[in-house]
Amino acid sequence: MPNAFDIGARLLYRDALLLVIDKPAGLPVHPGPRGGETLTDHLDALRFGLPRRPEAAHRLDRDTSGCLALGRHAKALARLGELFSGRSVEKTYWAVVERGPSAEAGTIDLALARRSNDPRSWWMKADPAGDPALTHWRVLGRAEGLTWLELKPVTGRTHQLRVHCAASGWPIRGDAVYGGAPRGSALHLHARGLTIPLYPKRDPVRVEAPPPPHMAEALSACGA
Repeated sequence: MPNAFDIGARLLYRDALLLVIDKPAGLPVHPGPRGGETLTDHLDALRFGLPRRPEAAHRLDRDTSGCLALGRHAKALARLGELFSGRSVEKTYWAVVERGPSAEAGTIDLALARRSNDPRSWWMKADPAGDPALTHWRVLGRAEGLTWLELKPVTGRTHQLRVHCAASGWPIRGDAVYGGAPRGSALHLHARGLTIPLYPKRDPVRVEAPPPPHMAEALSACGA
């Protein structure tokens, strides 16, 4: 991600408590052991007069693009944390997968656990003794050898959608970790939308992010 990255141009929603941005693929949200540029490096540009920068209210993988919610201050972050951990936020993803399911909709109920005891490792595996993980899916379009899916994770396990799709026999296109794609491939997974019931007496906040350029060709082939 170039240093000239303009985070303000990727702002999708703003109010007194919440910001939602369209995170680009390839940019980690938080600093890691290998260093390098992260989203955190750009958040001061989103203070909009507040004394502290906003902070991410949930996780989004480095290689996943799309909707990321930010809390503008400590109380907002606490409220958003409750909503995300309590599964009150509806998260919608778009994925282009290799091959694809024969059915038009379904549910994946498959527990997940870390592949390694190393706390630095984020790789996951299907494991009946792991943490429960549930994903609803439906087909949005098809092409030769590809399927465009809408994915709605009920739980929020690390790499849940990537492992669930791969374990089902239709890995996400470009997934070098779980799908056997060449290293450096562009992951075709996009956080399409968030529905956040942030205010008790108002309608939920609904935000959508446009699909990223690297998914355009595959989505078009599938009928998008």
